[in-house]
Amino acid sequence: MADARTVVITGGSDGIGAAAARALAAKGWRVVVVGRNAEKTATVAEEIGAERFVADFSRLDEVRELAARLVEQVGPIDVLANNAGGIFGDRTRTVDGHELTLQVNHLAPFLLTNLLLDQVSVGAVVNTASIAARLMGRIDLDDLNNDARFSANKAYGDAKLANILFTKGLHRGLAGRPVASVAFHPGVVGTNFSSDSTSLMRLLYRTPLAKLFTISAAKGGETLEWFIAGQPGVTWQAGEYYDERHHATNVNPQIFDEDLIEGLWKRSAELVGLDAR
Repeated sequence: MADARTVVITGGSDGIGAAAARALAAKGWRVVVVGRNAEKTATVAEEIGAERFVADFSRLDEVRELAARLVEQVGPIDVLANNAGGIFGDRTRTVDGHELTLQVNHLAPFLLTNLLLDQVSVGAVVNTASIAARLMGRIDLDDLNNDARFSANKAYGDAKLANILFTKGLHRGLAGRPVASVAFHPGVVGTNFSSDSTSLMRLLYRTPLAKLFTISAAKGGETLEWFIAGQPGVTWQAGEYYDERHHATNVNPQIFDEDLIEGLWKRSAELVGLDAR
């Protein structure tokens, strides 16, 4: 394992994260699984012989602690896969004062990535986004918490759009240096990610029709694995957003807004207590 490539997968205890973790471990990667649920995280890690860490992204102190433990116990990271996330119910504030969807899907991985930049200095960052960025996202830097106009769907769409803008910011060097980064929509995966939501998506996933428009977690995991194992500039282009394995062309126009990319970075850094650089 000393010479194996190392990947850290957040949201690795279930769904496409667990599927990708299994596939990469089978190919000889050193896999580090990060999950919120200790029991589920342990089950996946023990099954594939992976290292495991537990952190709740609704608490930024746990994200900071996670980063410190990864630095100390894992060392250099070839790929950081920011895969944790979800769509939730009614508007909820975290202990840090942020809307839950925004924090779990965007602010927490933003913070984790920035704290691990020295560990992935010659590696890559893979961000799991969603087609929801185009269908439901419209970011207002003055109302990131959606206080003026909240819905579970809009909050999720905004957060996934933020994943794409974050990817572009990494590529442009807003972290202080360019980082090979990519964002992708894994397909509409039939997992339980919306089970805690009041969104209509939760109801739709529970109907027999779900089988007609969703893919399996294993299939979505193959796509996540493809980006993790891929080579920037060859397999995928850094700073870009993909719909499954294809460069996305039908996108939210906000992803081309350079001022928004920079503005979101600065605002996110402020919200998590980092220097904006």
